[in-house]
Amino acid sequence: MLADMYVHTPAVVTHAVEDEVFVVRVSGSLDHDSAPLLEEACALAKDSGAPRTVIDLSLADFADSTVLHVLLAAQRDHHRQDRKLIVAGPFHEVVRRLFEVTGTAGYFTLADNVPRALEG
Repeated sequence: MLADMYVHTPAVVTHAVEDEVFVVRVSGSLDHDSAPLLEEACALAKDSGAPRTVIDLSLADFADSTVLHVLLAAQRDHHRQDRKLIVAGPFHEVVRRLFEVTGTAGYFTLADNVPRALEG
């Protein structure tokens, strides 16, 4: 029945540099099949040299543990480079629940929205 509760929409991942911040925007449903799109954008962020990366999940309506793995790897990469990674909402209930159930919310710097994340 759980599958009936969520309508999965195709994932779209874009990226841009805004005021020296590498911004990754995600919309749709992120799962095992679409996680490589996010992984590729995170690799570009890692190589960009920008002092901060913001991952905007405000338009993501689903994320699973595969996506969490990609975010955790990106967080480790940024930490090693002494750079900041911020995950921005507002989060869809399903995405928020992923952070809560896995106990990983405290591992990330979370922002209520992109403007706050861009502030630092």
